[in-house]
Amino acid sequence: MTYLLLELALMLLVILSAAELFTNALEHLGERLKISEGVTGSLFAAVGTALPETLVPLLAIMGSTGHVQVNQEIGIGAILGAPLMLSTLSTFLMAASVLRARGWRGKITPELSGFTRDLNFFLIAFVLAVVAMYVPHRHLLVRALFSAAMVSVYLVYIVMTVRASDQLVEDGHGTESHAPMLLSRVGLPVNLLTIAVQLALAVGLLLWGAQGFIAGIRGVSELFGISALLLSLLIIPIATELPEKVNSILWIRRRKDTLAFGNITGAMVFQGTLLPAIGILLTPWAPGIEVVTGILITLLAAAWMRVNARASGIAVWVLLVNGALYAAYLALTLTR
Repeated sequence: MTYLLLELALMLLVILSAAELFTNALEHLGERLKISEGVTGSLFAAVGTALPETLVPLLAIMGSTGHVQVNQEIGIGAILGAPLMLSTLSTFLMAASVLRARGWRGKITPELSGFTRDLNFFLIAFVLAVVAMYVPHRHLLVRALFSAAMVSVYLVYIVMTVRASDQLVEDGHGTESHAPMLLSRVGLPVNLLTIAVQLALAVGLLLWGAQGFIAGIRGVSELFGISALLLSLLIIPIATELPEKVNSILWIRRRKDTLAFGNITGAMVFQGTLLPAIGILLTPWAPGIEVVTGILITLLAAAWMRVNARASGIAVWVLLVNGALYAAYLALTLTR
């Protein structure tokens, strides 16, 4: 048991280190390419830092080791647990990190069009994922159509986000680096090659962390006889979402609100479209009680943010409510 806990702790440290490397390199990449904070946050950072939670379900579902049902439960839990964690606990932690500086009535001010676009696309895609749960697995053609629709949603989202970039840069929302690139501290020049090297190093660390965490979850599930689905819904997202949490907290404390939110909401769109598309085809994708509860809380949290989005920003207290929604999910799941 001690070995398993140490392994999980080590993987957390690896993910945290990779997050700092990744954030730092992305800021320099966005600045060099002269793209908006929306593209850097919602596409580059969101997809990049979503690699662990992308790889965990893929490696679990397609894994040749372990029990097939356990692997599928880990995959489903990781797919659905990630948006749950992002829409509730991640936004809460981000708001809590600036509560003292801005006050509970203070505002967090992401660029409004990108913020609402992210949430709109996520809500549409996640509703499709819910409906697909009620399509029997034997109807593979219908499920395939749902998967194709969700992939299409993400492709449209990419096109709309990129198209908005030039105008946002003109309006003062261009990406700016906060600190010198980390690799430059060892004497390397800052150019596209060294930025790519630092990004590759960060991704490699994220891959290592994801693989180690899958092994740890399997071990804990077997050791304590706890459902792999429940563990993956609760534990895997806490670890795999750490990059988004840490990156967004770093950015929002530097008053880079668009980057901070884009990192979270962009990851929600990515994980609410492409990953469920895979789950619909390769797993039973059935509406169990833990799954349905998590989905409803996720949709409620995302809709709550969308309703409260204003040109003047979103109030800190609104995001603190999302933390209460996560606490409600824990209470409902762990006490039933």
